Amino acid sequence: MVAWLLRILVVLGLLGSAWVHWDLWANEGFDEIQTIGPLFLVNVVAGVVIAVAVLFWRHWLPVLAAIGFGAATLGAYLISLTPGGLFGVREQFATSAETWGVVTEAGCVVFGVALLFAQRVRRKQGVLA
Repeated sequence: MVAWLLRILVVLGLLGSAWVHWDLWANEGFDEIQTIGPLFLVNVVAGVVIAVAVLFWRHWLPVLAAIGFGAATLGAYLISLTPGGLFGVREQFATSAETWGVVTEAGCVVFGVALLFAQRVRRKQGVLA
């Protein structure tokens, strides 16, 4: 039951991050930003694909991909907060989209790590049982 709940939380984090990036790309002018615009679309597609994989493939690999996705996306955002920004884009952590992005991406990492451990415990119990 715990593993299932963690799996759902990881999927929600992935889809939440994908939605934030889609909304910014489609409605907030990020589609016009060189380099960042296409990367936002890559983020959308990757978030959805990894979410489907986490939901339907009971393996550690998609969970690891979710953790990497969350860490990479959160890391890119943190770089965008620095004075140099990311590819010329500098953020200020001032919008609800930025807050939701951080929450969903951190959720991918935290819940993904917890799910990896829960899956490992289940495998060990299955072998011992």
